[in-house]
Amino acid sequence: MKKLTSSELKDFLDLKVEHFEKPDFISDDPIQVPHRFSKKEDIEISAFLTALIAWGQRKTIIRNAESLMERMDHQPHAFLMGMSKGEEEGFHDFVHRTFNGIDCCFFIQRLSKLYKKEGGLEGTLAILVAEQGTAAGLSAFKDLFFQGSPPARSKKHLADPLAGSSAKRLNMFLRWMVRDASKGVDFGLWKGVSPSQLSMPLDVHTGNVGRSLSILKHKQNNWKAVAELDASLRRMDPLDPVKYDFALYGLGVHEGWK
Repeated sequence: MKKLTSSELKDFLDLKVEHFEKPDFISDDPIQVPHRFSKKEDIEISAFLTALIAWGQRKTIIRNAESLMERMDHQPHAFLMGMSKGEEEGFHDFVHRTFNGIDCCFFIQRLSKLYKKEGGLEGTLAILVAEQGTAAGLSAFKDLFFQGSPPARSKKHLADPLAGSSAKRLNMFLRWMVRDASKGVDFGLWKGVSPSQLSMPLDVHTGNVGRSLSILKHKQNNWKAVAELDASLRRMDPLDPVKYDFALYGLGVHEGWK
C-alpha cells in the first residue's frame, strides 16, 4: 500500500470504521456476553468480568465468560447484591489461563462489596477516569480495588498504566461502557466519561497495523505506545479517537494486515 497523506489516511480509516462497527461485529467477539443483558448493572458487571479474562482465543474467552454468568444465575447484579459470606466459593474451580479460582473468588467478593457499599463500577472507575484521565484513573482504581489484604497473585489481573502496562483489557472495557451505542456495538452507559478521554485497547493486531500505517513507531506494546497511538488518532478525530479500534483491529484480524 502506498504511503497515504494525513487526509487520505483519515478517509481510509473512517471507511474501515464504518465497515466494521456494525452489529455483526458482535457475533464472534467477547462483547456478545454483556449484549445478552438489558439491565445497566448486569451489562457493566458482565462486561467487566468478560474483559478481565479477554486474552487468548476468543471462543475460549466467550465460553469461560458464559461460565461466570451461569455461576451467577445469569443475574450478575442481583447475585452480587445478595451474595453472603463464603458464597464466592462457587467460583473456586474456575480457571482461565493464569486467572484461577483464587483470583476469581477474590474478584467476585470484591465486586460484591463494590456494588453494595462503594457505588459500583460507575461510581468508582468511571469517576476516577473522568476526574484524572485514563492512565491515572485506571491506576487509582487498581489501588482502590486492591485495598486491604488481597491475594498477592491477583494483583496482576488489573493493569496499571502508570507502571507501564498498555491496559488493553481495561481500555476495551471503557470503550464498551463509554462510546455511543447508536451503531449497536458499544453501550454508551457511562455519560460522565467523554469518548475523547478514552485510550486505545492496544494489542498485537492494532499495534502491528498502527506501525504499518506509520501512526505508531514505538516497538513495544506498552503505555508509551498507547500514548503515541492515542495522539495520532486524536489528530484524526479528537472527539472519538477510539472508534479507530474497529478499523485497526478489523484490518489486522479480518484483512490479514501485519
